Amino acid sequence: QVHVVESGGGLVQAGDSLRLSCAASGDTAGSSVMAWFRQAPGKEREFVAATRLNGDLTLYGDSVKGRFTISRDNAKKTVYLQMTFLQPEDTAVYYCGARPGSVIYRSADWWPTWGQGTQVTVSS
Repeated sequence: QVHVVESGGGLVQAGDSLRLSCAASGDTAGSSVMAWFRQAPGKEREFVAATRLNGDLTLYGDSVKGRFTISRDNAKKTVYLQMTFLQPEDTAVYYCGARPGSVIYRSADWWPTWGQGTQVTVSS
């Protein structure tokens, strides 16, 4: 069984940067693919970025491409989301997801493990 815990959210101003962390524990095989999603009030959970265990594939959502960077430290079982040029529309609860295998799904429905989420608020 895999558990993930997010940290690093907060209140920032437009144009600022922020780094989120997601620490995984438990069965490593269950977190071979890790991702960040976000959910704003009244909206569906949106794919942000994902990466495979060996880092050979990373994918980004269109709305964050070029501004956000996902990375992972396998020794620490931690994945990071570096967010730059934040905008008010980036305001959401950011969730870390984990799944076994090697396929990266953009739909939240295919991710069996979630953290509790961390709030990111960007003021204009």
